[in-house]
Amino acid sequence: MRRLRQLAERTPPGRDRYVDLLRALAITMVVIGHWAITVIGYDRAGRPTGQSALGYLPWAWPVTWVAQVMPVFFLVGGYANAAALTSWRSRGGSATGWLIDRSSRLIRPTTALLVVLAIGGAIARLSGVDPTEIRTVVWFATIPLWFLVAYLVMVPLTPAMYALHRRVGLVVPLVLVGLVALGDLGRILGPAGLATGNYLFGWLAVHQLGFAWYDARGPSPTVPGQGADRPGLRRRRLPTARRAGVVLLLLGLAALLLLTRVGPYPVAMLNVPGERLNNTAPPSVALLAAATGQLGLILLLQDPARRWLRRSGPWQSVIAVNAVVLTVFLWHLTAAVLLVGLLDALGVLPTPRVGSAAWWAWRVPWLLALAVVLAALVAVFGPIEARTRRHGRAYTSRPLQTALVAIGYTGVAAGLLVNSLTPKSAAEPLGLPAPTLVAYLVGAGLLRLLRSGWGNRGSPHRAAGRASGW
Repeated sequence: MRRLRQLAERTPPGRDRYVDLLRALAITMVVIGHWAITVIGYDRAGRPTGQSALGYLPWAWPVTWVAQVMPVFFLVGGYANAAALTSWRSRGGSATGWLIDRSSRLIRPTTALLVVLAIGGAIARLSGVDPTEIRTVVWFATIPLWFLVAYLVMVPLTPAMYALHRRVGLVVPLVLVGLVALGDLGRILGPAGLATGNYLFGWLAVHQLGFAWYDARGPSPTVPGQGADRPGLRRRRLPTARRAGVVLLLLGLAALLLLTRVGPYPVAMLNVPGERLNNTAPPSVALLAAATGQLGLILLLQDPARRWLRRSGPWQSVIAVNAVVLTVFLWHLTAAVLLVGLLDALGVLPTPRVGSAAWWAWRVPWLLALAVVLAALVAVFGPIEARTRRHGRAYTSRPLQTALVAIGYTGVAAGLLVNSLTPKSAAEPLGLPAPTLVAYLVGAGLLRLLRSGWGNRGSPHRAAGRASGW
């Protein structure tokens, strides 16, 4: 508590505490949402298995318009990345140096998860467990990693995309929405492969809005040869007044009703087995409509939320959650796997019918038990994230170093992508595909070497201070 009080007292006056609150809330809602809709049962071989309850609860589908909070996270990510990059450059740092420094908070906790799972898989295999069973367990535990693939693409694109945002402003997300609509057309009429780009365009559109929101919170950044903020879609500032919040909320809701009631999109913003389209994988126009409504709600709540966060208690709670927020996200399904395994081994694993009184009654002890298991995991692995410090040291910006940074990020993202694309029924002795481990560890190791100052001797640049956010 003393440490939290000290951190709260040292919070810079210019820090937007509301953004930190939104990040913490988004991840907390993802965790609780995943746990709450989980259905546990047994397969034909008598092994525990899990699935989503949404297919059995159609009345809950509109709830996902608020409960699907990944757009909020990418909005906050855009804000935080713009703030951190601007701060870094104000101290004389380069984009390459920023990317090196930025990698630590994301990669260290993720590496811990992958290494522990791989070791656990190796022990299980030596104990005679079938590789397919090992893969199934690890597949469930690593479901959260799909998100990191997208975010690890957003981060290295930030310097270029923020520069583009400063030149043409809100035109960028508008064009990206058009590309998502084109991809959706391919999903509906063919070819379906046309929608592959939506994995990038959809989340990038929301990330760009985060840039505009950041610019709206401070003096308008200037671009050589251009004046202050311009009117129309080329403006760099996002309207943030209460009226803008109302307009965005109503616009998002109207678009959602039109797209899901008249159009071909499912009502649920999460995957529902049997539905023709998935609004999240890849992101659809309907999901972007939900993101628009969520942005409106965020703007409507910002003033009372910021007043509340001026109090020491709430702000200390936000600091505490954000110190281990990625650890919470990465390990929350591992907690579910461990709890299910324990209850199954004890012969007391409840499997009530979805929607029954017993199923609803089981939600409360289920969530509490999962919280206890996750708290234990965070106590062990949380310090890896909480003690991560960005160095703020000098980094060169030589072409070779820039290329190595690109290779590092590519290796990490590619490794995680291979894992997400590998079926849960694959026979993987370690649970994780060998290409995943090789690509990820090479990329993470390279970025670690660069953060340590390898290849950085004699740099004339100095970038002091620690950037805020992720």
